[in-house]
Amino acid sequence: MAKSAGSQKPAKPNRAEKKVLRSAKRAQRRESFSNVRQAFTLTRQNDPKFLPYLLLFGLLTVAIVYLLAFWVSGSVWVPIPLALIAGAFVAMLVFSRRAQSSMFAQAEGQAGAAGWMLQQQLRGDWRLTQAVAGTTQLDAVHRLVGRPGVVLVGEGAPHRVRGLLAQEKKRTARVVGDTPIYDITIGTGESDVRLSKLNKYLLKLPANLSKEQVGTLEKRLSALGGARAPLPQGPMPQGAKMRNVQRTVRRRS
Repeated sequence: MAKSAGSQKPAKPNRAEKKVLRSAKRAQRRESFSNVRQAFTLTRQNDPKFLPYLLLFGLLTVAIVYLLAFWVSGSVWVPIPLALIAGAFVAMLVFSRRAQSSMFAQAEGQAGAAGWMLQQQLRGDWRLTQAVAGTTQLDAVHRLVGRPGVVLVGEGAPHRVRGLLAQEKKRTARVVGDTPIYDITIGTGESDVRLSKLNKYLLKLPANLSKEQVGTLEKRLSALGGARAPLPQGPMPQGAKMRNVQRTVRRRS
């Protein structure tokens, strides 16, 4: 009985295709290693406690795991690989946490930082529309739609962002009706949410809508239009000339 076309096994890659795949994998590994090395260098430069903490927790873990394994096994050599693996794992955890903290510390207060964070670091099922409102001074309001409802995230000068949030909240309320609308400002003030705490704040919001309602709400909000205020692609580097950036924004808008 002849086999159907759909049951045929896919053809094996030839030598040239295998060579291309190997080259792509090598390039991906080099890029990953380069990213890790860059993150390590930047964290070491900006966080004076990074290396001491890395060595302290790494070596402490090695010592504790070695002593426990030696006490259980009675062998001098067997605990060594286990202790080294545990120490490397803890050191990687410390590296990840300190690198993330250093990244947020550098980005905080810079124009475009909240938009970058929402696009690159956001956790959970959210539908993001960046810069639904903004000014040429690089203040902006970003809109999130999710199970809690609508969240408006403002970044920039507080006295300007408050007005932007109020206007956008009124505009959104006309479309969403009784759906909860949360408005927050990213900053360091008493009523602000720190950039590094934004994910935690969003995760604590109650689930007021079902997934089907979220999809319907997103379609209704699409009537308001998408991004209207161009912003820098990521946090604006320190030392950048604000006047030149504002001129670029005015040309794009």
